[in-house]
Amino acid sequence: MGLAGVLVGGGISFHQQKKPLWVSVSFYVLAGMSLLAAYLLTLPGN
Repeated sequence: MGLAGVLVGGGISFHQQKKPLWVSVSFYVLAGMSLLAAYLLTLPGN
């Protein structure tokens, strides 16, 4: 979950620096995938 926070912060930082939109969007997508992975790792195993 901490990795997702760092990725969102990077996306915001690149957005404020007027970098291309795809850079910020890719950071947000990676943050979402990180949150999904963190959620799946906390599910009880079979």
